[in-house]
Amino acid sequence: MKVKYDTEADILMFMLRDGFPVNAISEPGGVIVSYDENDDRVSIEVLNASKRKLFNPQDFRRAIATRSAL
Repeated sequence: MKVKYDTEADILMFMLRDGFPVNAISEPGGVIVSYDENDDRVSIEVLNASKRKLFNPQDFRRAIATRSAL
């Protein structure tokens, strides 16, 4: 699984598997789940992630930089 954060859109993305999403469902509360051609989940996106206080974007960037240095 890969985790990405889009600072401009304020979207936290969990990439669950490689694959091209062909369908997406918007869940209540600003969560979008994308599916591939086999109806397997490909990604989960959380809209307005920093405003929901799920994390601090500055801490997220530091954690990624620290991990890649390992």
